[in-house]
Amino acid sequence: MKVAILASINPKAKKLAKLAEGFLNCTSRQEAEIIVAFGGDGFMLHTLHNLESNNVPVYGVNAGTIGFLLNDAEELEKLPEKLTKAKPTTLYALKAEVKDLYGKSFSIKAFNEISLLRSSAQTSKIAIKLNDKMRLSSLIGDGLIIATPAGSTAYNLSAGGPIVPLESSLIAITPICPFRPRRWKGALIPSSTKIELEVLNPDQRPVKLTADQRLINKVNTVNIFLDTSQPYTLLFDPNHHLEERILHEQFLEH
Repeated sequence: MKVAILASINPKAKKLAKLAEGFLNCTSRQEAEIIVAFGGDGFMLHTLHNLESNNVPVYGVNAGTIGFLLNDAEELEKLPEKLTKAKPTTLYALKAEVKDLYGKSFSIKAFNEISLLRSSAQTSKIAIKLNDKMRLSSLIGDGLIIATPAGSTAYNLSAGGPIVPLESSLIAITPICPFRPRRWKGALIPSSTKIELEVLNPDQRPVKLTADQRLINKVNTVNIFLDTSQPYTLLFDPNHHLEERILHEQFLEH
């Protein structure tokens, strides 16, 4: 199979990528049947965002810290065999149409999460509609997170949100330090739900949006949905695939 190798600027990633070249039939990204990406989780997200085609699967090799979306870097000489036996996992991206305080529009996507965060000393105030029905007229706090199952173990989990199994067809909405409603813990919603967020008093209570590695300041409205029309494929070693990792996270003792 034709393989394109990508590496982050991390020296370890570059070294591993150089070693892997000796074991693979390397080609350009345009001709590749598989992409092998060396780096951390951030570099994997960067790779997915920059794919010319979502039809090309990506096998990540961990040269970073956590490597949740990646495979171990051991036994690189067996990489051709690992690629042949790798288990495919389908990911879908959240897509959002964003308008800022000045009326400028942005189209973005995120594989992990989309977060709205206060950007001043004032708490944010955000209204939440689901499928055109108002569900929360005013969430007051530091903001909120909209997370995919793949992203539920990242920022979402750190903020107290639930871990969502990959095959569950659910999206997590998690508040960040909510003041009102004080005891609201968030929600799990069907992945087919259309989410509408409106920042209330955006001039006095400015809010910024982050989507994986993108930042938009002074957000006014955000419309979000899970785009199931464009599946992306990650490849994992059979004994350490993404579904197993997400399940394992729910039983950690520390």
